[in-house]
Amino acid sequence: MSDTTTGATAGTTTGTTKTAVVTGAGSGIGRAVALTLAAAGWSVALAGRRAQALDETAALAGDGATVLTVPTDVSDAHDVAALFSSVRDRFGRVDLLFNNAGTFGPPVPLEDLSYEDWRSVVDVNLNGAFLCAQAAFRAMKEQSPRGGRIINNGSISAHVPRPHSIAYTATKHAMTGLTKSLSLDGRPYDIACGQIDIGNAATEMTGRMQTGILQANGELAVEPVMDAADVARTVLHMAALPLKANVQFATVMATTMPFIGRG
Repeated sequence: MSDTTTGATAGTTTGTTKTAVVTGAGSGIGRAVALTLAAAGWSVALAGRRAQALDETAALAGDGATVLTVPTDVSDAHDVAALFSSVRDRFGRVDLLFNNAGTFGPPVPLEDLSYEDWRSVVDVNLNGAFLCAQAAFRAMKEQSPRGGRIINNGSISAHVPRPHSIAYTATKHAMTGLTKSLSLDGRPYDIACGQIDIGNAATEMTGRMQTGILQANGELAVEPVMDAADVARTVLHMAALPLKANVQFATVMATTMPFIGRG
């Protein structure tokens, strides 16, 4: 694993600048959130498996942004440890983790889902989220001033499933438990944790929504989507709160998507 710093103001963070770690920052919601944080003056560490995609996100942030690209497999404990070590070496602290990296897995009937595919989804969505949260928690507990914030990407699937999505749904339900435990365990150390549950943001992962996706009644239907920038603004609001305040759970979704009444 290697890391690079991009931007005219790259270097050690000083003063009131805050540092964020965004996983899955090479595309979709992760990219949108990283760019929004950078535009708001945050120093942002971009983590994800694909170095080229991270470099593209860094380029989109512009020359005035302070970004660090760290190719990372969040399901690998050594990669995660190296990620947070790089962030602390470069910026001195961790103020925010947006725990966003995730994968859906193949949309196949339960009986056809291989153990390897199940394990792959669990490794990224749940184990990866835990490893990143644990590393961020340790950093936030030890740094001075102490504390920070963790925002987990839960998804609408943390509430209700889609057909043929058992691995994704199980991990997103587990994310809610992770969020609650982090919130409780973080109290003594000024570590806040919240969860954003996102419904139908327009990304590579939701491309099927616009061509027809399987519904609970067995029919295929086109579903409305929203701009990922709407999600990013919500994350920025959550991140900008003082640590004495917390958005515990937020749902941001395309207004007319079939969530209320799904199934």
